[in-house]
Amino acid sequence: MSDLFKLGWEEWVDLSDLGLPAIKAKVDTGAKTSALHAVEIEPFGPANNPQVRFLIQPDPQNPNLELTCSARVVDRREVTSSNGETELRFVIETIARVGEKSWPIQITLSNRENMAYRMLLGRQAIGDDMVVDPNGSFVQPVLSYDAYKALPKRKPVRRPLRIALLSREPNSYSSKRLVEAGEARGHVIEVIDTRRCYMRIGGIRPEVHYDGNVLPYYDAVIPRIGASITAYGTAVLRQFSSTGAYCLNSANGIIASRDKLLAHQLLSDAQIGMPLTAFASSPKDTKDLINLTGGAPLVVKLLESTQGRGVVLAETKKAAESLVDAFRGLDANFLVQQFVAEAAGADVRCFLIGNRVVGAMRRRAAEGEFRSNLHRGGTAEPVKLSKVERETARKAARVLGLKIAGVDLLQSETGPKVLEVNSSPGLEGIEKSTGIDVADQIYQFLESRVRPLSKQKDALRAQ
Repeated sequence: MSDLFKLGWEEWVDLSDLGLPAIKAKVDTGAKTSALHAVEIEPFGPANNPQVRFLIQPDPQNPNLELTCSARVVDRREVTSSNGETELRFVIETIARVGEKSWPIQITLSNRENMAYRMLLGRQAIGDDMVVDPNGSFVQPVLSYDAYKALPKRKPVRRPLRIALLSREPNSYSSKRLVEAGEARGHVIEVIDTRRCYMRIGGIRPEVHYDGNVLPYYDAVIPRIGASITAYGTAVLRQFSSTGAYCLNSANGIIASRDKLLAHQLLSDAQIGMPLTAFASSPKDTKDLINLTGGAPLVVKLLESTQGRGVVLAETKKAAESLVDAFRGLDANFLVQQFVAEAAGADVRCFLIGNRVVGAMRRRAAEGEFRSNLHRGGTAEPVKLSKVERETARKAARVLGLKIAGVDLLQSETGPKVLEVNSSPGLEGIEKSTGIDVADQIYQFLESRVRPLSKQKDALRAQ
């Protein structure tokens, strides 16, 4: 027993190979795997030699002490935490030094910012020649966070981002503006046709392939996925997210916004005002379905309609019944919705970035048209929102989980009603009508979310 190396239930560990000369660790024989605090995890390198970079704040009491570490990835495995949550984590290998002893250990990377210890030393890392004294604290020599004062300091530099713009329309106004604004801020923007992406699922590092090549790591992805390829486009987006890229809108948020029935149910659950809406499957329900929305006139809308396509106004009860029966005959999925007459063929488009309304315009339908979409000949003018309208738009985007959204409101006698939430809102109408550089504000938001891992991040990326 005297030859065994003794550890206390907490010890100072030297992980100098990672650039961490001192870190407090909880020694827990009840945990199988070891864990190290890591955020902003970024995989990189070739498939046959995968590596990972991550940001760590080794001192829980000093969030200003930030370092970037990098290591070779040896595995990627599911780990179940003490609260029962399972997480897929990168696994790295490094040398641990405690006192006079050093030995190789495998560590999983996980966000431990709410934990008292930035490192957990599990039983797999405790060798047969070691023993843990559950009553002993810092049995081995004590280190200090002062060790980090000797590390070289680098001047912070603005880091250009590598951004993928998922779009099948590189020549559209929105795509051109996003490329233009991104490059003006020093970023690298690559337009990628979503349909030409394919995926390698499984293995240590997720991959997205394009025209026979593996796509590189992207700091962020701006999805502009067409409604016709929502299912495949969101699958590609999830794959990019698995690589560690920050996605401006999540796959789940896009799916929720594109499925109008689901979107209306989520908005209703959140008690957000919207036109009365009805949905049914049986042909026998036609008359009652129409009555549920207050009768004619009413709007019949395909569940996956975009830019006003698949949206029809039925002005009489007879026309409504014929229209509903016709849609059913085509096996189309559609909603029947209350027509808000006092809106007078106008709606308000609120453009949100990060839960902030950056601009709003009132769209008016062309003469003889009830749809106010600009693609249908509608006109737009800037509009000042009321506090209630602003909060309604913010809440609608938040409920659907969207960071970028175009929320369409109808101004009714009983307050604002959400007509639709668009996860890929066009930039042309809002920029030209308001004069606001929306594309630039999108990148300002991205930069605030995809921050450099540390002051050393740019030097590491250049290596």
